[in-house]
Amino acid sequence: MLKVLAKSIKQYKRDTVLTPLFVLLETVLEVFIPFLMAMIVDNGGLKDGGTVDVTYILTVGAILVGVAAISLLFGVLSGRFSARASAGYAKNLRQDMFSRIQGFSFSNIDKFSASSLITRMTTDVTFVQMAFMMITRIFVRAPMMVIFSMIMAFTINWQLALIFMAVLPFLIGGLALIIKFAYPLFKRIFKKYDKMNDVVQENLHGIRVVKSFVREAHEIDKFQRVSDDINRDFSRAGRLLALNSPLMQLCVYAVKLLICWFGARLIVSTYETAMTTGQLMGIFTYAIQILMSLMLLSMILVMITMSRESAARVAEILSEESDIQNPENPVTEVKNGSVSFKGVSFGYPGNVENPALRTVDLDIAAGETVGILGGTGSAKSTLVQLIPRLYDTTEGVVTVGGVDVRAYDLDTLRNSVAMVLQKNVLFGGTVRENLRWGNKDATDGELAAACEIACADGFINEFPLKYDHRIEQGGANVSGGQKQRLCIARAILKKPDILILDDSTSAVDTKTDSRIRKGLRESLPGTTKLIIAQRAASVEDADKIVVMDGGRIVAVGRHDDLLETCDIYRDVYTSQKKGGGDFDAES
Repeated sequence: MLKVLAKSIKQYKRDTVLTPLFVLLETVLEVFIPFLMAMIVDNGGLKDGGTVDVTYILTVGAILVGVAAISLLFGVLSGRFSARASAGYAKNLRQDMFSRIQGFSFSNIDKFSASSLITRMTTDVTFVQMAFMMITRIFVRAPMMVIFSMIMAFTINWQLALIFMAVLPFLIGGLALIIKFAYPLFKRIFKKYDKMNDVVQENLHGIRVVKSFVREAHEIDKFQRVSDDINRDFSRAGRLLALNSPLMQLCVYAVKLLICWFGARLIVSTYETAMTTGQLMGIFTYAIQILMSLMLLSMILVMITMSRESAARVAEILSEESDIQNPENPVTEVKNGSVSFKGVSFGYPGNVENPALRTVDLDIAAGETVGILGGTGSAKSTLVQLIPRLYDTTEGVVTVGGVDVRAYDLDTLRNSVAMVLQKNVLFGGTVRENLRWGNKDATDGELAAACEIACADGFINEFPLKYDHRIEQGGANVSGGQKQRLCIARAILKKPDILILDDSTSAVDTKTDSRIRKGLRESLPGTTKLIIAQRAASVEDADKIVVMDGGRIVAVGRHDDLLETCDIYRDVYTSQKKGGGDFDAES
């Protein structure tokens, strides 16, 4: 895990190395300060003649000020490098995670929920960043301060220094118990964060439904339950971690009292021959430094406990390899838009034993228009998602241009296929920027031509800024039909070998639907077109119509032939002609 996370340090390696180096130098100099103060107290007092040794005091005092100033400078530098390293590291982590997610196949994305990915890229990375900053600074400073201060304390008086050793087992044992019971709580909390984000995301996506059914109170109550659950676990963890402070305070004051008691008795009983007043003051200062460093060390251990699960969750994303990879010597050219399914079966990850597609055989010639009809759950969408290799088949082979899709370079294959999905997605930006997702170099003339084919030019020209009209995130400020037509125009601009329309005209009227199909037929004669539709009328003029049921192809033929030979197709067509409900295309 640490090896995976360390890869994201990248250009901040220098800052990461310099931070503990300057911390170490700061600590070394800071340890000398009590020693110098003890020298002033013991050797800068009254001489035999009753005068103060001002020269000695000024000399050692100047050294002390110089040491303190240099130590302060090293402290400032370590803070500067630490801030830059930790912030840069967090930036790289988020960038690396986002880049990794972009390379995931659909099956990889299905493994992690959207809410979990958001939590990992925000809350979890923040915890890792805090832990990284504390490790590079405090985790270096605290142990070094303890070690150097102990050395100096033993140098001054080893008997008094043994007091520290007596307290350490009690302190370490207490911290170990706190961490042991707190870690499982934090591990559980982060999973509940995912659940809370899931509730928020679901509510925001379905806010119109929530309001139309007046379910605001129900949603508030649902969020409250999740929030209270997190609060309970955090409170339990907080109560455990709060024991750290009184434990440390108990050790600090116990050591102070013991040093004062034994140190004062030693000075008085030996008339300052075994220990001087300055040495007692020095060892007392070292005691405070040691105990404060131990307190900082306990804070780091608490932070590591909190961030350990976050680090594991971040590393899980960075370690995840896409299920779909380029072959060693990929094919980089698609000859044509012919498509073939040979004995294809497919089951979604986690449900392979219940395949969505079962032994599918289908041949589609380049340039053909193929309609696909079927009921809910008949796997129409699943079928077409195998063409651009969004998923890999469980059994069988899918070929494009006569070549197995698994032999293609992924970018080459997917650039030859344009898909307009059931859930049309537009991004925040202008109409022009959204359309150029299909072709980033498209001219204004090409944009206008594509929009004319998709019957989108009419409403675009009604916008005050036309193609510079601002589209809100998700296309919230355009209607469902307008969104579909913009997505179709975007796909047309790609000039693909294969165009897949997955129920992408369900929100437009039949007249517009007919105009779009006519435009596609005339403007893209060499493009293979696969049309998943609810309306039989949307595919009745196709070169062939594929009827699916239960993940199987039950019939293939032209409209007139299917009316005679396929009961499912005939029932759908007849019911729609009589004004019955449309066949649900969702799958």
